[in-house]
Amino acid sequence: MKKNIGYVILNPSTARWLQNNLPEGELRQGIRDLLTQACSTLMVELEDTETPFPKETGLHCGALWIDEKSRRVVRDGVEIALTPKEFDILAFLARNRGEVFTKEQIYQAVWDGTYLLDDSNIMAFIRKIRKKIEPNPDAPLYVLTIWGIGYKFNDQI
Repeated sequence: MKKNIGYVILNPSTARWLQNNLPEGELRQGIRDLLTQACSTLMVELEDTETPFPKETGLHCGALWIDEKSRRVVRDGVEIALTPKEFDILAFLARNRGEVFTKEQIYQAVWDGTYLLDDSNIMAFIRKIRKKIEPNPDAPLYVLTIWGIGYKFNDQI
């Protein structure tokens, strides 16, 4: 049987927090023993059905969550329907938060093969994305316009 083996390094403040917040049991006692130096290591075996750290596949940006694997976008708990290209543009910008991209760079990153570069086309996509994801599309919070250059995803949220 193959087991995934991992380890966690606990700093003293995290160990104290766990000791104070875990229910009584072997794990809490083991952490107490580590803190009092009654032992130097603690080994914990997880059951096969447990998933101690769920693998998060999405990007969290304020109230917006973008999951590239399932191609879902959720804002404030409500799923937002995007077309495939709208999703691709949003995911590309969000993955590269804070980086400014020209319209041409967005085309090259999102479209396969050659595509007729038309500034108004990418502007239309951005406008549609904003209408769907922004709380106030006229004062965008997520996808920002960098005048004279292009667009970026806000890295301050």
